Amino acid sequence: MNWKAEIKTHKGQKRVVVYFDYNSSAIERLKQLEDAKWSKTLNAWHLPATQGNRIRFNLESDSSSIIPKEEAIIQIEEFRKYLKTKRYSLNTIKTYTEALKSFLIFYRDKMVAEIDNKDVINYHQNYILKNNLSSSYQNQIINAIKLYFKTLKNTNIVVDKIYRPKKERLLPNVLSKEEVKLILDAHANIKHKTMLCLIYSCGLRRSELLNLKPKDIDSKRNLVIIRQAKGKKDRIAPLSKAILGLLRNYYKLYSPKEWLFEGQYAGTPYDERSLGNVLKLALKKAKIYKPVTLHWLRHSYATHLLESGTDLRYIQEILGHNSSRTTEIYTHVSTKSLQNVKSPFDDL
Repeated sequence: MNWKAEIKTHKGQKRVVVYFDYNSSAIERLKQLEDAKWSKTLNAWHLPATQGNRIRFNLESDSSSIIPKEEAIIQIEEFRKYLKTKRYSLNTIKTYTEALKSFLIFYRDKMVAEIDNKDVINYHQNYILKNNLSSSYQNQIINAIKLYFKTLKNTNIVVDKIYRPKKERLLPNVLSKEEVKLILDAHANIKHKTMLCLIYSCGLRRSELLNLKPKDIDSKRNLVIIRQAKGKKDRIAPLSKAILGLLRNYYKLYSPKEWLFEGQYAGTPYDERSLGNVLKLALKKAKIYKPVTLHWLRHSYATHLLESGTDLRYIQEILGHNSSRTTEIYTHVSTKSLQNVKSPFDDL
């Protein structure tokens, strides 16, 4: 994800202003940061210009303090090459190298071979906690550190003894079927309607929808083939007959060539930010004022499947989850069983 950050005065306060193309996961992470706000005037998200936020977005006032020494630069580039040869995604490579850079900058006056487990604990205490950085960011750092030090032969780090913060248990955001229907019926534009309907009806991620090609729709078997999705895995998802009819009407009208949903110019995929705006407009038309993202449609699909009696193992396969524990989170937001619980208040 391409992004740019700078410090600006907004409504009389110094703020860190972050510009990036629409990305629902990035927005969700920003929302977890204290006093993160969206500005229509700036057309960007902005946060307080605290030391922690300056460091987080590489805006430390003393520019010399954020430049790693030569050894660290070499190590980071070697790590980047290693990740590329392991075929990690571009987003993961960027995330891990930036995380490693943060760690090595913190110990810029120490040789990499001399860094040990106590230094990792000290980094957590005096950088992550001190600057009030999130546990998800801390986990990214740990992933990068563990993977990086596994590739080194001469090191004082015992990788298996690097511990993680206690995992936050956040429930997925789920819409009711009535809310989903309002959103999906909001657009008269068949292209916009088809994109949102396909995300919900197949439980797709945003990138999975935009990477679909016409040949990935198997109308004879009523399946969608999702190629090289998260974790570089192919999978299939059932295609409803109602969606198939909508897709046929869309195809006749637009005749896509390379991508199932193409952008302004033929042969180019539809833009992520434009897709986000399609959802925003649907929410406005449906008069739904929740901070809904495209991923909410995927969460809602999984929860509604569970509530209709679909086995959790099938839901796991459809969503492409590696672990059943990831899919089990939907059991905590399903209301089917809870609706049968009678409150003692009713008997008073």
